[in-house]
Amino acid sequence: MIRATRGHTVQQIKRSLCGARPCSSNYSAGGALLDTWPLAGTNTFFNVVDQGTVQVTERLGKFKSVEKAGWYLAVPVFDKISYIVDMREKAIMIDPLGAITKDNVSLAVGGNVFIQFTDAEKAAYGSFNPLYNVRQAAQAAMRAAIGQMELDKILHARAEINLTVKDALESAAEAWGIEILRYEITDITPDHEIQVAMDKQAVAERERREKVKNAEGMKEAAVLESEGIRQKLTNESEGALIRVQNEAKAERERLEQTAAGEAAAVVARANAEATAIEVIGNAIEKHGLVPAQLEVAREYVKMYGEMGKKSNTMLFMDKPGDVQGLLAQAAAVFHKSSAMAKGPKPEE
Repeated sequence: MIRATRGHTVQQIKRSLCGARPCSSNYSAGGALLDTWPLAGTNTFFNVVDQGTVQVTERLGKFKSVEKAGWYLAVPVFDKISYIVDMREKAIMIDPLGAITKDNVSLAVGGNVFIQFTDAEKAAYGSFNPLYNVRQAAQAAMRAAIGQMELDKILHARAEINLTVKDALESAAEAWGIEILRYEITDITPDHEIQVAMDKQAVAERERREKVKNAEGMKEAAVLESEGIRQKLTNESEGALIRVQNEAKAERERLEQTAAGEAAAVVARANAEATAIEVIGNAIEKHGLVPAQLEVAREYVKMYGEMGKKSNTMLFMDKPGDVQGLLAQAAAVFHKSSAMAKGPKPEE
């Protein structure tokens, strides 16, 4: 709030803030709204109201009307332009002020409250200085909100604090013809010792996160390595199993083929022998026993020859020159084989 001090007028202070450029009567060089209230005008009978503002007029000290943008006529001496109210959105800067958190930490918190006049009559007569009231109410609401939270939560809950302060201001500002649009915290500054401790905590937290990241990376690398080894062993065992299965399958097929071949050979030999026997039988029926006896004798002699090749022991008949005896012996063998083939005779 601007006050005249040590002989300086309000206009001189405003000129020092604004410099050589034009400056509004209720704004500083930085654009922040100053607590200059009320702003009055001069009645020139033919009066003009700027766009975005309204003028509250009084007649003989009593409220007369609210004049909006445009022109109007007012009688000098009788009518007075008591208030000029800017209806545009405004930002009131809340300087950083001390506050104590729930865990007894001192903070300096500053912000901006954005307002807009909605009722010029309430703004003129609802409060002696509505702008000053908004600033004080915002400071009190901000202190109350800070006192209900701990430091860690305050640093991460600005949106919640902004909403709390805005809700606290809305009910009070309605009587002043003001709408509270929003509140924004711009600065939170702890004590120097708390700031140093927070910096150390931040460094420690970063180091902890780095160690955790490194540990997680090493863990993930170990897991991936073990997973690779497990997959390798699994693939090798599966390959060995498949190889054994293929070898077993090949061996089984080889044995099956060998057995099938031997069975086919046995069947072929059996068929050949059966054919031979049939041929011999037919020959016996046609020519008698003499050809059969000769064939048996030939095989008999051949057997002796084979035995002589494979052994040093020589077997000789007691009468090697007795061909009739050899034939008789072959005939006896033949008759015995024939009798065994025909089976025993049924009993009479």
